[in-house]
Amino acid sequence: MLFGSISYLNLLPFQLFLKRYLKSSSAKMAFRYKRAVPSQINRSLKRKEVNAAFISSIESRKFGCTDLGIIADKKVYSVLLREGEDQYDPASATSNRLAKVLGLKGRVLIGDAALKYYLGGGEGIDLAEAWYEKTGLPFVFARLCYNKNGVQVENLAKQFARTKVRIPQYILKKEAKQRGITPKQLTWYLEQIYYTMGYREKRSLKKFLNT
Repeated sequence: MLFGSISYLNLLPFQLFLKRYLKSSSAKMAFRYKRAVPSQINRSLKRKEVNAAFISSIESRKFGCTDLGIIADKKVYSVLLREGEDQYDPASATSNRLAKVLGLKGRVLIGDAALKYYLGGGEGIDLAEAWYEKTGLPFVFARLCYNKNGVQVENLAKQFARTKVRIPQYILKKEAKQRGITPKQLTWYLEQIYYTMGYREKRSLKKFLNT
């Protein structure tokens, strides 16, 4: 199975889980990866160039999807809008759509670049917080979806939801250095993200998709 992978920090726990989940060499051989930004992964899943991936929520209704997502309740710190002339980030369809739904204009920043901008003292509107203020609900930025091997992907999602992933110090240091932040900042950021969709998250997603 070819798995689409986004290299953003918010998927680090899932990527580590996958490595541990695929213990046998035969299982590892059955999984291959294609790394790209969210908008490219969306297209790859649609074209069946990958079989499963976390894709933008706005695209998720076209596929079979699990109850795993990339979710933030109130602030997310890695999806920001700098007010001004519209300049959407081509990497994320969902964040661009969210800004439009909220009636906000400006430059959309997502992912590690947005997080580093925030940690460096940059100012902007946190789009997850703006959504919460409008709806009182968390926001689902992406979902784990598939076009093949549905049973396998659903089982993997359920196991991840039951697993508390611990990130070794050497990986924390390596990932933090790669992104120009501290291990403490990395750990703090991941505490703002969660992955399992319940009633409120599904209600929020439905509201967003129907807006």
